[in-house]
Amino acid sequence: MSFPRFPSPLGYVLTGSLLLSGCFDPPESQETHAGEQRLRVAMLQPPRSGLTPLSDDAFKLSRWSNAETLVTLNADGDATPALAEKWQQIDARHWRFQLRQGVRFHDGTPFTAHSVVRSLTAAMQAAPKPRILDGVQLEVSVDGEYAVMIGTATPDPLLPQRLSSPQLAILAARAYGADGVVNPLRAGTGAFVLTTVNGTSSARLDRFDGYWGMRAAAPGIDVSFVPDGTARAAALRTGEADVVEAVPVAQVALIDPTRVQEVPMPRTNTLYLNTRYGAFSDPQLRALAATAVQRQPLVENVYEGRADIAEGLLGPALPWAAALRQPQPAITSPSSTKRAAITLATFSDRAELPEVAVYLAQQLTAAGFEVKQEVREYAHIEADALAGKFDAFILSRATVLDSGDPVAYMYSDFSCHGSFNIAQLCDSEVDAALARAAVMPAGTERRQAIIAAESRILATHAAIPLLHERVIQGEAAGVQQVARDPRERLLITPATRVAQPQ
Repeated sequence: MSFPRFPSPLGYVLTGSLLLSGCFDPPESQETHAGEQRLRVAMLQPPRSGLTPLSDDAFKLSRWSNAETLVTLNADGDATPALAEKWQQIDARHWRFQLRQGVRFHDGTPFTAHSVVRSLTAAMQAAPKPRILDGVQLEVSVDGEYAVMIGTATPDPLLPQRLSSPQLAILAARAYGADGVVNPLRAGTGAFVLTTVNGTSSARLDRFDGYWGMRAAAPGIDVSFVPDGTARAAALRTGEADVVEAVPVAQVALIDPTRVQEVPMPRTNTLYLNTRYGAFSDPQLRALAATAVQRQPLVENVYEGRADIAEGLLGPALPWAAALRQPQPAITSPSSTKRAAITLATFSDRAELPEVAVYLAQQLTAAGFEVKQEVREYAHIEADALAGKFDAFILSRATVLDSGDPVAYMYSDFSCHGSFNIAQLCDSEVDAALARAAVMPAGTERRQAIIAAESRILATHAAIPLLHERVIQGEAAGVQQVARDPRERLLITPATRVAQPQ
């Protein structure tokens, strides 16, 4: 089969007029199997790390029902069985997980307790470790052929939720190379087996007939990675894609409303200020920037009302946050007349962010800053952002992506040892607040501690939350049972299919 259905990202720059036609195989040539139709999926971001599950690429594998974890999360964020059928807490630091029997990997090898030990050990030894393991030490051992014991260096009341992270997927032995590289081809346990990856342009998955759960309704998935939002929206309009991730707000008016699904999600658009290097190492200038930011124009003009103004880091997808949050003290505009030249950066993969940058640049300029903007694709800007190369960075960030609990996100982004600390923040009070929240059991007390940590982070002005996004997902006519997941873990499920015309 001739596979790539989309042009390469370079094509978007060189052939703008071709974005609206000729990018996909014609619908009538779409591969079918005895009346079943393969699913064509347009994804927002290309793989960053060769689809290794030890990176953010893990969420692609999860969204394709390819790689699976010991547990999953339900709508309330509670842990539910997956590759583990049940579990119990033995003491404050040890848990026992009873594994599902009869599961096979895509290469035909059996899933056992040794599989779990191998995969979780690889995650612990990775450099960098998956962010869900920031500050966490796991000890994993076999307890019979179909059970494992997992211990933590300190009590971890959310260990089951932590193990639901797609970055802790369990893969076959063939996936793990001696050099530390993890290759997910034919190595998962899910309903679809990953058979081909064409760099950063496309991937192919086929139905796995040996799946332990519900047999997939679709014979396979053809994935194309399309950073350009206009091209993704055009694919939906012209019937050249069945499922489209992240339709840009500006394109929604051009699409049949019945093909657009709006999903509230725990994602916050935040302005991170570099607290270690440059102008915003000065707390007064950070406070000045915080007073300059106006959120309403962003929501109304950039997101066309399809977003919520941020009152904190955690938005309406976590309704308990607003109920517990106390009003932040009013920011006093600094009396200092100091002004500075700054570089404001963001990435182009999410079509709205460059426009947000334009608005913020105008607002900061009005406050006296001299603003230079820098915009690149995410894959080409992440390393510089994490290294502190910019004074300010606009990021669209999922706040409960991994464990269903915000502590992991807060630790990763704002603790002294966080692996995703774009703000370069190291504040002893923030670290202490996060430490208190981390040891609390699930429930009201933990949530109160989380909001206390949020308050302390906001007081540093290292992060200025702008708005909470809603994901806009495109689904073509006839497509059924596509997951609409606020956490962006699910998309194509075993039940997803293209219904045949009657």
